[in-house]
Amino acid sequence: MLSPDTIPLQHCSVTRAPGQGCLQVSDLQEEGKNAINLPMSPASVEIHPEDTLLEENQERTVIDPTSRDDPRFKELVKVLIDWVNDVLVEERIIVKQLEEDLYDGQVLQKLLEKLADCKLNVAEVTQSEVGQKQKLQTVLQAAQELLRPRGRALQWTIDSIHGKNLVAILHLLVALATHFRAPIRLPEHVSVQVVVVRKREGLLHSSHVTEELTTTTEMMMGRFERDAFDTLFDHAPDKLSVVKKSLITFVNKHLNKLNLEVTELETQFADGVYLVLLMGLLEDYFVPLHNFYLTPDSFDQKGTQVRALVREDPTCRGATKPVRHNY
Repeated sequence: MLSPDTIPLQHCSVTRAPGQGCLQVSDLQEEGKNAINLPMSPASVEIHPEDTLLEENQERTVIDPTSRDDPRFKELVKVLIDWVNDVLVEERIIVKQLEEDLYDGQVLQKLLEKLADCKLNVAEVTQSEVGQKQKLQTVLQAAQELLRPRGRALQWTIDSIHGKNLVAILHLLVALATHFRAPIRLPEHVSVQVVVVRKREGLLHSSHVTEELTTTTEMMMGRFERDAFDTLFDHAPDKLSVVKKSLITFVNKHLNKLNLEVTELETQFADGVYLVLLMGLLEDYFVPLHNFYLTPDSFDQKGTQVRALVREDPTCRGATKPVRHNY
């Protein structure tokens, strides 16, 4: 990382040219921009004038053009755009440019609702900056509760997303894709060189940093060991339907004892009810109906019992010792 370059801005001003609708930057502001672009950096990065017009303690991130042209970076952006469009195909939403289409929270809201099978309490359409940031706050809070970064600092904020910070948007999408086990292959070891411009005490400070967007598949997936299903997705996705039929047969063999039948794994197991009943049948214990949500009506209720089963939480099971069933 290079040492920050300090640029005085005390006398910088923005003026509007007579008869013109666009802002022009004063000579001192232009000098500040040029100072940031001094050839002491590894690569000359073009800083647009608006990227130097910052409030106190505000910052902007500009991606190095060389990084933007990197094939792996382009592939990552394309894979994520295609994935978002696939998820939202029923919503008739088409994303073409991440920073322009996701900054206001509208698409992110639909994406999270679809992935998590939930409904967020936000206004459907809002044009004001305040309304957009309020929506983003709700969406990002819901995402944080799902992702649970476990002490790691979040790599996106309301301001960075709303400010069309592509790096922050990519961090968020990569986190969502890995958390929800998206059926996509993210390119590994994608990093970008960025210039971070901050304003402190009336001065602009710039620094060059490397942002790591992806690591290895295993690390991004939470260090899960690859299993037979990973191999199936990678090498024989056409066989997936056969495996699903076998699993449905197995599930129904047990749930039929309760006069229940499953035809679609994705939807009928999403709320955790059949999982609770199936685990009780397989491990020979009885779960009192008051110990779980028989008809969950919210995402939190669904998630609670699914997470409890994954952790093998005895409070969800509701039985202190095995109870034999007589069928």
